[in-house]
Amino acid sequence: MENKEIKSAVDGIGHAFEEFKKANDERLDALEKGDSYDGLLDDKLAKIESKLDAFEDVNQKLTQANLNQENLKEQVVNLETVLKRPNAGLDTKQIDDSLFAFDAYCRKGFDALTEAEKKALTVSNDSTGGYLAPPEYVRELIKDVTEISPIRSIARVRSTGQRSIQIPKRTGTFAAQWVAESGTRSETTGYQVGLEEIPAHEYYAMVDISEQDLEDSVFNLEAEMQSEFSEQFAKAEGTAFVSGNAVGKPEGFMTNSSVSEVVSGAGAALTGDGLIALVHSIKSEYSRNATFVFNRSTLAEIRKLKDTAGQYVFQAGMMLTSGVPNSVLGFPYIQATDMPSVGAGNFPIAFGDFSRGYMIVDRIAMAVLRDPFTQATSGNVRYIARRRVGGQVILPEAIVKQKVSA
Repeated sequence: MENKEIKSAVDGIGHAFEEFKKANDERLDALEKGDSYDGLLDDKLAKIESKLDAFEDVNQKLTQANLNQENLKEQVVNLETVLKRPNAGLDTKQIDDSLFAFDAYCRKGFDALTEAEKKALTVSNDSTGGYLAPPEYVRELIKDVTEISPIRSIARVRSTGQRSIQIPKRTGTFAAQWVAESGTRSETTGYQVGLEEIPAHEYYAMVDISEQDLEDSVFNLEAEMQSEFSEQFAKAEGTAFVSGNAVGKPEGFMTNSSVSEVVSGAGAALTGDGLIALVHSIKSEYSRNATFVFNRSTLAEIRKLKDTAGQYVFQAGMMLTSGVPNSVLGFPYIQATDMPSVGAGNFPIAFGDFSRGYMIVDRIAMAVLRDPFTQATSGNVRYIARRRVGGQVILPEAIVKQKVSA
C-alpha cells in the first residue's frame, strides 16, 4: 500500500471522526435533555459517516494485512506441502508446458490439442469431467480468494489433497487428585483425544468468454478466468463461513449452536455496555488475539456508542503509518457483508479468536470444464470451475456473538 494513500487515510479519518464526535455529542445532549434538534444535524452526521466510510477500504486492507501476518506463514507452508512443492519436483519447462497446455485447452478445446499438450493435462476423476488446473494456477487463485474473503484473514486455514481432513479433538483430561504419602492412588479419568472430521464441500463458478476474445492471442485468458472465478468463489464461501448450515456447504460460525451469546442490553439497539460485556465474556487466552466481525451498517451504529465513562468505543486509527488501524474497544475489526444488521433479535456482531475457533479447509485440486455448446448461439464459450472447501467451528468457547436484546 502506498505511503501517500496511508497518509491521506490518517489525516482523513482523524479529522472526520473529530467532526463526527462533535456533531454526535450535540445530538446526544439534545436527546438527554429531551430537546428537539435540527434535522440538519442528522444530514451532517450522514455526510461525515460517508467520509469515514470512504477510508474504510484502506483501513480494512491494513487490518487484514496485520491479521494475516501470523496465519500466512502457516498457510504457505501447508499449501506448499500439499502441492508437494511443484517447483522443486519439476523444472521450469515442465511447469510452463503444463500451464501452456491448460491455456490451449481453454482456448481451443481438447480435440485441437497436440499429443504433447494432451499428455500435459490431468483428467479430473470427477464424473462431470473436465481437466485439473495446474497447481501453480490453483495456488494463485487461492491467493486471490484470500485477499477478497475477509474471514480467511482471521480463521485457521488448512490445505489438503483429500475430500476431508480429520483433526484431533480433546474429549477428556486428566483429573488431578490429592493423596496421602502412603495412600492408594485410584484411577482417574485420563487424557482422551478423539477425531473430528471437516469435509470439503463442492461448489462451482461459471464464466462466459467470447470466441472473439479467445481467438485474440493478446487476450489474457488465464487472468480473466482467475479473476472471475476467485470473485465468485470468495462471495459464495464468505456467506457460508458466516451463516452456512453445514448441509452440502460449510458450517457458519453464526449458526453453530455451541457458540454462546451476550445480549446488547437494549431491545432494538447496540449499547456501549453491551459491547464491553461481549469483550469480557470470553477467556483472556482468547481475547489476546480477538477480532470483531460485523457489516458496514453495524459499524455506523458502533461509531455512535460511548461507554459508561463517556468515551467513544470506536477509536480512529491515528497511527496507520505504524500499522495500527481503527479499532473498537482496542480490538481490530473486519467487515463481513453477510453478517446480519442491527435489529431486534438479530446477531450483528461476532467476537473472538477465530484462528482457534474456526477452521477453513481447502482442497487443492480444481477442475475446469470447457463447454462450447451452451452459449454457442451467443458466440461465447462457457467455463465451469469446480473446487472444494470446508469450514467448521472447532472450538466454540473461543467465539461469542451479540444478540440485540434487552
